[in-house]
Amino acid sequence: MPQRFGRPGLLGTIARTAVISGTATAVSNRVEERGMRRRAAGQAPQMPTAPAPAPAGTDRVAQLTQLADLRAQGLLTDEEFATEKARILGS
Repeated sequence: MPQRFGRPGLLGTIARTAVISGTATAVSNRVEERGMRRRAAGQAPQMPTAPAPAPAGTDRVAQLTQLADLRAQGLLTDEEFATEKARILGS
C-alpha cells in the first residue's frame, strides 16, 4: 500500500473527530461531577452574586429620615433640607 502524505484521509478525520469529541465529553462530565459533589457537600457554587436591590420606596424613606435627623440636630438649614428633599423625591 502506498504511503499517504498531506492531509489525513477519511478514517484519519473520523478518528481525530472521535478523540476531540471524547475529550470534550470527559471534561464536561468531570465538571458536572464536581458540581454535584459540591452541592451534595452543601457548598454554594462559586459564582459572584450581586446584592438584591432595595425597593425604591424604602430607600427614599431611609434617606428622608436621615435628612430629617440631620436637620433636627442643627446640621442642616431649612433651605438645605428643602433642596435635598426635592432632590431625593425627584421634583
